[in-house]
This record gives sequence, C-alpha cells and structure tokens, in this order.
Amino acid sequence: MIYTATTRLAEAFLRLRANIGRSENLRNRLVLDQAPATADIWVHGASVGELTSGRPMIEALASEFSIQVTTNSVTGRDMVAGWGLPARLAPLDMPGSLNRFLDAAQPRLALTIEGEFWPLRSRVLAERGIAQAMIGARMSERSAAKWRRLRGVISPMLGRIAALSAQDAGSEARLRCLGLPDAAILPQLDLKLLSPAQVVPPADDSARGLVALAASTHEGEDAVILDSWLAARAVHPELRLILAPRHPQRSDDIAGLIAARGLDVRRRSEGAEDAPLLLADTLGEMPRWYAKAGICLVGGSLTDNGGHTPWEPAAYRCAILCGPHVSNHAESYAALASAGGAVAIDSETLPLELIRLTGDLAAARTMGHAARDVLNRRAGDPTALLARLRELAKSGL
Repeated sequence: MIYTATTRLAEAFLRLRANIGRSENLRNRLVLDQAPATADIWVHGASVGELTSGRPMIEALASEFSIQVTTNSVTGRDMVAGWGLPARLAPLDMPGSLNRFLDAAQPRLALTIEGEFWPLRSRVLAERGIAQAMIGARMSERSAAKWRRLRGVISPMLGRIAALSAQDAGSEARLRCLGLPDAAILPQLDLKLLSPAQVVPPADDSARGLVALAASTHEGEDAVILDSWLAARAVHPELRLILAPRHPQRSDDIAGLIAARGLDVRRRSEGAEDAPLLLADTLGEMPRWYAKAGICLVGGSLTDNGGHTPWEPAAYRCAILCGPHVSNHAESYAALASAGGAVAIDSETLPLELIRLTGDLAAARTMGHAARDVLNRRAGDPTALLARLRELAKSGL
C-alpha cells in the first residue's frame, strides 16, 4: 500500500514534468504516447546485454507469437527495433503507466530476462491473470543478502513466478531460499552461450589444423605472436597465421611489424584471404576466421586486458590457447582447461604449443571437440523451457 501510494504521487509529478518538458522518452515510459499493439508475450530486458543474450529465445518465441519487447535503455530499444521486433521503453513501476501499457498490450505472458523485480508490476500482472516467467535468472550472494532483509517484498514476487530458469546453480539455490516455488524451477540455461551453441561447426578437416588464428589481439601482443609463428614455422613450414586485431585501426602498425620481419603484408581489407600470413583488418568477419582455423589464440590475454570470451572459438571446435591474463572469463577458461579444451601459454611457451599442435593434428582436433562439448553442456538445452513458455503464452495463468 505504501509503495503504491508513493509511486502514484511520483507518477503525478513525472507526468507534469513530461508534459512541460516534452520529454519523449519520459512520455514513452509513462505510456502517454502511442500505446503498444496487442501482444501474446511481453518480453523485458534491462538493456543491451540482457537482450543480446536472450535474442535466440526471443526470436524463437517471435516465430510463433506476437511479441512486445521493452527495455530500460534507448540503445537497447533501438537495437531490438533493428531486429525487426516491436520495441519501446518499459513502463515505469507506477499504477497509471502499468495499467495503460497492459490495457493496450493485453499479454498472456510477461517474460523477464536475467533479473529485475518490481513489486507493483508483479502484483498487477498476477491480478490480471498474466503468467510471469524469468530466463537466465541471476541472484548473487550480495543481492540475496539484501533481499533477505526484505523477504516480505521478494517472497511474494517469487511466489507469483510460474516458470524460472536460472543461469547457474548458485542463483537457483538463492532464489529458492528467498521463496521461489519448486514447481516453477526449470532446467538452468546460460543465455550468453545460446548463440555460440547454435553455431554449426565445420567438419573435421586436416587443413584447419594447419591454420592458427590470433583473435582480437591488443597492442603488445602482435609482435609476440608473429615471432612465435615464425619459430613454429621453422619446424612446420605449412603452418599459416591469421592475425585479427581487436581494433582494425591498429592495422597499419601491425603491418609495420610484419614488414620489419621481412614478411609480405597481405591484408584482408585489400582482398587477400588465403595468404600464409593474413592480416584480417576488417570488421564482422570473425566467424570466417574461426571456421578456417583449427588453433585459436584468444587475444587480450597475453597483455593485461582480461582476455576475451573463449566460447566463440569453442563453438567452432578450435583448440584454444590463452595467455595468463583471463580475469574477465577466468572460470570459463578454468572449465575448458580442466576438460582439455584449452591450454594456458605465455610468450615463451606459445611457439612450443604451436609446434606441438601443428605436429599432432589429432590432438588439436581432440582439444577442439572438448571445448565444444563444454560449451554444449554449459549452454543447456532450451527445449523444455521453450515448451513451457509456449504453454504460458497460449493460456496465461
């Protein structure tokens, strides 16, 4: 009652502000502009990250149902509109905004990606008989500790959820302790891995084992990689290298490093593709290079940049090499290394690993398959979750 009364007063103030200031975005969030069209499913993701990770699920549902996507950020809204789906800023958790939105959209299912708990939204949806679901749900220990002090707020919200797929076991356990019903729990799903898990890897091919890709390299890494490749090539002359910088604007500097070693500079931006050493200085072509290479050194890990995600090369069954700086994805690299899908290297051991893997193509293939197997396990199977969401989208509560 206190929350509803407070938000009602705040909404009156914001409505006046929106009318005086003519703020288009605020009017959108207050649902004072064009109302949304009717939709079977209301999908909400906080911003770009959540919506991007949830895209495979969103598009799977959109192929069968009408969908209205909302988000808290203009960037997220514009991104989803670029996918060809209806998108707008989310209604504020205020009585008038929510009711105007729901009166127009009339969804049977409200689906939230990863997180966000809004007391009024939860109650109004339940009162209208609109099913509530959450996918890729996250709940850190720190957040759980805060919510435990507000159990009277979080428990009713969790109790109204008809279906929830957590991102990991820890999140699921914490949500259960806070009041999530056992009947609502569905198999865990790591949304961020769904897109790479959908990649169809190329067939095993010995030619791939003779191509090494240095993916998304940063300043300070290229010289080490070039020297390591030259050392490995002295043993295996057939070994090719694709050097793909994270920022193509560095390509002139990298071309200088290549020329300084007496090597031909062949650039993708100038049409080259199958050179012994290719400088892949274009954007948007990384899938092409992953598909060509059997060995992938993930950039940002030889220098202290935290390392980039290993799941893209894993999707293509690349044998993964990484430097010591992988703090951005430490747990992922540890899981891959434990399964035999990745090997940690440094500037001294990189040429040795290139020599080993090029000389033992079966070992490189085994690493690549192990990496892909880890990806498949961790991504999870969305089949059961999609089936439950379809049921709710057809019938509501």
